[in-house]
Amino acid sequence: MDRWETLPWKQIQRNVFKLQTRIYRASCHDDVRTVRRLQRLLLKSRSARLLAVRKVAQENQGKRTAGVDGVKSLTPPQRLALARTLKLGQKAQPVRRVWIAKPNSTEQRPLGIPVMANRAGQALVKAALEPEWEARFEPNSYGFRPGRSCQDAIDAIFASIARQAKYVLDADIAQCFDRLSHSAILTKVHTSPSIRRQLKAWLKAGVIDNGELFPTPVGTVQGGNVSPLLINIALHGLENLIGKRFRRNGCTGFNAPRVIRYGDDLALLHVDRQIVHQCQDLIGGWLRELGLELKPSKTRITHTLTVPEGTPGFEFLGFAIRHYPVGKTKSGKDTRGRLLGFKTRIVPSPGAIQRHVQQLRTIIKSHRHARQEALIRLLNPVLIGWARYYACVGSARAFQSLDNRLYGMLRAWTQYRHPDKGKRWIARRYWRLTEGHGWIFQPPQSDLRLYRHGQTSIRLHVKVHGPRSPYDGDWVYWSTRLGQHPEVSPRVARLLKRQYGKCPECGLFFAEGDRMEVDHVIPQGCGGTDGNDNLQLLHRHCHARKTVRDAHRPGACDKRHVAEEPCEGPTLMHGSGAEPGW
Repeated sequence: MDRWETLPWKQIQRNVFKLQTRIYRASCHDDVRTVRRLQRLLLKSRSARLLAVRKVAQENQGKRTAGVDGVKSLTPPQRLALARTLKLGQKAQPVRRVWIAKPNSTEQRPLGIPVMANRAGQALVKAALEPEWEARFEPNSYGFRPGRSCQDAIDAIFASIARQAKYVLDADIAQCFDRLSHSAILTKVHTSPSIRRQLKAWLKAGVIDNGELFPTPVGTVQGGNVSPLLINIALHGLENLIGKRFRRNGCTGFNAPRVIRYGDDLALLHVDRQIVHQCQDLIGGWLRELGLELKPSKTRITHTLTVPEGTPGFEFLGFAIRHYPVGKTKSGKDTRGRLLGFKTRIVPSPGAIQRHVQQLRTIIKSHRHARQEALIRLLNPVLIGWARYYACVGSARAFQSLDNRLYGMLRAWTQYRHPDKGKRWIARRYWRLTEGHGWIFQPPQSDLRLYRHGQTSIRLHVKVHGPRSPYDGDWVYWSTRLGQHPEVSPRVARLLKRQYGKCPECGLFFAEGDRMEVDHVIPQGCGGTDGNDNLQLLHRHCHARKTVRDAHRPGACDKRHVAEEPCEGPTLMHGSGAEPGW
């Protein structure tokens, strides 16, 4: 227990998650007194402090970025020492300013890098505040929240416009992180005095840019662990405000304006252009109370099907969304089966494609003299990540076009290396003909291959259900959805995701209260392996039935098929007679 490497991280993570689940449930019932008591318990918990330090010192992507003290990393003894001394009320040091370029813009985005101790403190405070606000956040808020993604926001837009063309307010909040009012956000957080004082200290800490200290009377630095949560808290209530205002005006049910927000980007959809204009004025006045405003250059009202000037549709989170007029054979239908005369199409935006091509071109040109294996290792993560991000929409044509452009760039790369060789010699040297996949960019006598966009299958994304949160305790739902969960072993989570939450024996979905067991499809006593391909997750009663069937079928092995140990995870049995745990 005195060494970082030997700490029981599994139990530590479970301890913190159980407290967060209790905070979430108390917040759902508006039990403020219990929420504050549990938050104090979590902030003093050794498990929470250790987990906060691990998050910033090991897991965070920018863990080796130094603050004003120059500390980039911590040794295991230093991590333990920081966890022991981590508490609220510590002095907040200024953050170090770092400027990064914005895509498709000459502007630069300011980042603030806190020191390691402040980063760990912010991670600890976030662990206490996030479950409370996850119980309050609106269902169509998707940015910077656990269990929610850009694809969820896009699917929400698709559900809103799939059967009806609408006007769209495509808006962006100008410098949301830099202009947020401190008094407004501290009032809106409405937390305990100790957390409020610590948040205020971090907000007022100041910024050091080129050795000069600048005060921060407004804004929260981009780069802090707690900043995205504060932005979500500040913008919370916009969806409910618009819903209540226009319900009073007679816009109820399906006709109410739909607001979909991802961080500081939002899209508002409605069939009436006049109502969209009214919503824009309402949003502008509501934002002024927070010290914010809509950015005129990135805010416009358009239509998904037809516009008098310009191109219909809009772009959101790198996706181009619009309706296309089509004939009867390809037209969509409304809820009554009537033809709409148009089809909804969501594809990667031209700007996103161009940025991706430019990134690939930069990698290839800057590694003209690298070995083929090294180039493939550099390109594959970029190709896989980009393709998986857009795999939830109609990207097949875009993938094929990108593969063709990538082939041209690779041909130029090989010809630069061998200007005196012919095309056939170059093809035999750098490409391999494989059955079912055509020509693959692959070194000779090597299993390393270049990934192609077209290898990614297009799969419809299932949007997160309503206001669901990972803190709601439904570990079956989130394990199936995410493939990982703090209270579920990785093996069980992978099986749940692979089986889409169903028991292959009875065909029913796993539900809360079901006991599940990991089973070998072919029993080990009959020669079955312990590999993932030979494992499945079954209900306990289904597992018992399968075991009996395997023992009595013709040609069964002599060795008895012993049931697997129950899968790891929290007890889901409720009612009398249930055994504690598994």
